[in-house]
Amino acid sequence: MRGGRVLDLLRRGLPSQKSNFWLTVDGQSCSRSMASATTCAVLSELPPKVSDNLPSDMLVDSFGRFHNYLRISLTERCNLRCQYCMPAEGVELTPKAELLSHDEIIRLANLFVTSGVDKIRLTGGEPTIRKDIEDICSSLSNLKGLRTLAMTTNGIVLSKKLPRLKDCGLNAINISLDTLVPAKFEFMTRRKGHQMVMESINTAVELGYNPVKINCVVMRGLNDDEIYDFVEMTREKPINVRFIEFMPFDGNVWNVKKLVPYAEMLDRVVRYISARCLNHKLINLSMILTINSSMQRQWFKNVERCKDHPTDTAKNFKIKDYCGTISFITSMTEHFCAGCNRLRLLADGNFKVCLFGPSEVSLRDPLRAGVDDLVLKEIIGAAVKRKKAAHAGMFDLAKTANRPMIHIGG
Repeated sequence: MRGGRVLDLLRRGLPSQKSNFWLTVDGQSCSRSMASATTCAVLSELPPKVSDNLPSDMLVDSFGRFHNYLRISLTERCNLRCQYCMPAEGVELTPKAELLSHDEIIRLANLFVTSGVDKIRLTGGEPTIRKDIEDICSSLSNLKGLRTLAMTTNGIVLSKKLPRLKDCGLNAINISLDTLVPAKFEFMTRRKGHQMVMESINTAVELGYNPVKINCVVMRGLNDDEIYDFVEMTREKPINVRFIEFMPFDGNVWNVKKLVPYAEMLDRVVRYISARCLNHKLINLSMILTINSSMQRQWFKNVERCKDHPTDTAKNFKIKDYCGTISFITSMTEHFCAGCNRLRLLADGNFKVCLFGPSEVSLRDPLRAGVDDLVLKEIIGAAVKRKKAAHAGMFDLAKTANRPMIHIGG
């Protein structure tokens, strides 16, 4: 389906040809666990409402994908040094004068929102260390047509700032946490602060964020032994733990041997839940490994595959009697490029249409040169039209020059 047809359907408030996927489960079997998991209607019960603003052809690529989700990186600075995000020697930071100001961020964001973007996520670096973060949230939340203002944060200083940020319109939160072991946290992030992150998670729950999303990058030999502990975080709290496949970026020393594939992670979860269903009071790894396929099939009804929206990056699951949910972001083994609706505005004003693509175009330079909104829209639209159908695959990505994740924005 091409852009004109998509726009016509959106203007009339009707689903496009993709809408049949709102009511179907991902049919590809990635493991015995997934093949036998049952469906549920926990997520994406109905297609989201169309934004108040009429969608613009500017946001439709040559494959008919409409991009209504903008991720804005507010800073390249961070108070952690996570191994998968930043090289050990650090990164060269863009001079402050070359970063987007508050007013520039709001002008560009308004341009996207009036063209049909209805969700903005603030990223970094670490967005909470930006001094004007509250003003930015307040200004963005007042943009007519914006429905979701979200943030991805490491949670180090979030606990103290979150009540005010919520008042300023922040209505969705993702907190990055890759280990529940304080000593391992210090090793993985090269900084202290585990307890502060846990406090921020609890604060978010207390403030009524539902779900509180926890982003966990799983790396073999480092934190893959904690998958079960993360699952247990969802038992009594409205937490959505999102297990993320390790992805290659400049400086993070990606190796396929460190990658724990989605199929393996899901299989481990189902084995764990099967062991719990057998009423084992003390569950250890050797016990979990003895769970055979027939036992798994007996208890698959307790792990339900949720209905995902076609633009979801995550494959979502609900465990019976657990308050929260778990999800898997499968960028490497089962990419979701066909439903991609995301665009990225970097802290230095560069515009990026694909997380893994090296191509960028500056919006800061023409903005500061005094061009009007029409010219900016032409630049944005041309970049969106050049977006490829899919990324190159994990082995090619590992050899492709791209910025470190801290420059791109998580």
